[in-house]
Amino acid sequence: MNTKKSYGKYTLVAIFIAAATVLGGCNTVAGVGEDVQAAGEKTTEAAHTVSNKL
Repeated sequence: MNTKKSYGKYTLVAIFIAAATVLGGCNTVAGVGEDVQAAGEKTTEAAHTVSNKL
């Protein structure tokens, strides 16, 4: 009879781990997006600087 309760605990722990992983992944993807955007802005600034010198 106790095995059903222990499986429920493992299931709950697995759900919490999965949720933390998914939420952590969202933050990581958002951070990468911000980094790529910043790099694009710097590239655009550099292109404008070079074109103004020509």
